[in-house]
Amino acid sequence: MLYPEKVRVALEAKKDKFTSAQIELQQDIDRLKEALNNLSSLKRDEIEKRLAGILAPGARPTEEQDNYPDIIVPFVNSWKNKQESLFWAKKTLQGINTFAADGSQISPSKDLSIPVGVIQVGWYENRHQPNGEYVKDINLEVLSPDELSEDEGEEGGFPEWIINWKRFEMEVSCLVSYMERYREKQIKPICFLDGSLIVSFVQHMLPDHQAKYINAIRQLLRVSTETRVPLIGFVDTTYANDLVVMLKHIDKLTIRRRVSDAALLNPLMKWGDRSQAYICARDDKVLERYYEIVIFVYLKTSSDHPPARLDFPRWIYEEGLHESVIDIVRAECLVGNGYPYPAETADAVAVLGMEDRERFYKLFQEFAQKNNMPLRFSKKAISKRMRRV
Repeated sequence: MLYPEKVRVALEAKKDKFTSAQIELQQDIDRLKEALNNLSSLKRDEIEKRLAGILAPGARPTEEQDNYPDIIVPFVNSWKNKQESLFWAKKTLQGINTFAADGSQISPSKDLSIPVGVIQVGWYENRHQPNGEYVKDINLEVLSPDELSEDEGEEGGFPEWIINWKRFEMEVSCLVSYMERYREKQIKPICFLDGSLIVSFVQHMLPDHQAKYINAIRQLLRVSTETRVPLIGFVDTTYANDLVVMLKHIDKLTIRRRVSDAALLNPLMKWGDRSQAYICARDDKVLERYYEIVIFVYLKTSSDHPPARLDFPRWIYEEGLHESVIDIVRAECLVGNGYPYPAETADAVAVLGMEDRERFYKLFQEFAQKNNMPLRFSKKAISKRMRRV
């Protein structure tokens, strides 16, 4: 139970620290805004000269640096009302298949004497035909004790990374299988991954664990490139600072607080605006950096939230398809109220809540009894259930 009065006293005791942090943050943002303004006046060659010798400068400019007068590329369309915007979205999406996959899980619990986990990946395909045709379904996999036993903890626990990895692997596999279906077809769909194509979150993992994620992403990028099926990694709330890091190197800035690219760009953008395209050159501790084949842009998909980040394979940019692909993202975000509708629907199909967890445990208990397996719940788990009845 949380005691509000004690929280108020604890917050007041740290008021000066919160205030000084905000002052420093605003000072850093002001410095970065000036650097961002200066960036627009630089040619791509000049930027590359300033970044020379820096292995991972956060980001590198593309040809758009010389082709646009500003860092922000404005969206030229405007509408009088919601109906007009949805008409544009419908026209833009007409006849284009869009596809997304997303996963959810029930992790193994120490409250059960038999380790078991569940992964459910939902997928959704909208064919944008006049008849409203779409397909949605799930792939479900139960993980047995043997599958969960890799790298057991000292106390016999089962690390969360295993089921997280299995879920990621299934999401990637679902997208790869879908893209392969269109390898020989002329009209290509657009695929959405709910998350970044830059897997910096693995940098704290063991090398062989990192390799699993990196190989999966490399496969995803390779299949997109080979099949020429556009792939978008969509990050709704992003704290990435690749552009900020590049600005720090170009202007030799000292920044005390972490400032995200989205926070820096947000005041400059209106709905539908995007940033220029940049090559990802992130400086992290991931053992194998494949980032030079990933392009990113920031896209304003909601009037009252910072821009989302879009990652996509470099071939899309090199073939000049990124503008039309980003229009597809805009259109799906109009339908989905700021979030791509296929990704939103795939999440809704896949999600496993607390009721699903309890339902699964009941089914597993029935399965164990039927097969003479000695299943026990911990006293703590039984106590919790009794208190919540």
